[in-house]
Amino acid sequence: MHLVTAHDIHAYQHDGAVLLRGVVAQETLDSLADGLAINMASPSKWANDYTSTADTGRFFDDYVNWQHITQYKDAALQGVLPAIAGALMNTSQPRFFHEHVLVKEAGTSTPTPWHHDDPYYGVNGLDNVSLWIPLDDIPESIALRCLVSSHLWGERYIPNRFIDQSPYALNADGFLPMPTAQELETRGEIKSFAAVPGDVVAFHFRTLHRAPGTIGHSSSRRVVSLRYVGDDARWATRPWTTSPPFEDAGLLDGDSLDIERFPICHLS
Repeated sequence: MHLVTAHDIHAYQHDGAVLLRGVVAQETLDSLADGLAINMASPSKWANDYTSTADTGRFFDDYVNWQHITQYKDAALQGVLPAIAGALMNTSQPRFFHEHVLVKEAGTSTPTPWHHDDPYYGVNGLDNVSLWIPLDDIPESIALRCLVSSHLWGERYIPNRFIDQSPYALNADGFLPMPTAQELETRGEIKSFAAVPGDVVAFHFRTLHRAPGTIGHSSSRRVVSLRYVGDDARWATRPWTTSPPFEDAGLLDGDSLDIERFPICHLS
């Protein structure tokens, strides 16, 4: 079976996002679910809870726990997922950057606002991919939405805090203030990616994306996202380096990410 076709690669490069159907085995999904349960029972210091007072469900996320949650590490460094990342980035040695888990339980009104991931990360480079792996059915009404080809706009935006949408900084060299949702949604086509367990939504770090809450749905929306970088990745200091948790990587601007924290996946 071809995990990634030439059509998939073209769609990823042109649109900045592509849906891959049925590429993750149930065994891997079960293992990731076990890891997520461990993570939620014992969150890291980087975990966030975006649940509003009106919600009956929890909106939880956490980062960079793969080094002590074996289930994350195994899925990220071995098997189909790094192979998919390598194919989409056209590299035989994808480098694992980190994992990010997001859980919206049923009855969560808080949406994931428009953003792109690149500004949050201490890395420069255009060879990258996030593999968004649902552990529950994701119907159209709560599916991930992406602004098609926004990774090609050449624009990077100052990130906003999810909890209150306040910017991490008012000004930053090379970054623009984040436009409003209304402004962004007039700039191009929006694709949504309804998905089921076994599917993967792959999107570029610079692709703008959002997701609704889960009000009106009876099940959770659990997602494990694995992030990879390619051959051009270099460390970059941001004005907001305390979030997310990469501030003590021990690297200088322009350095290769050749340290234990960012392991290369050697594909067979």
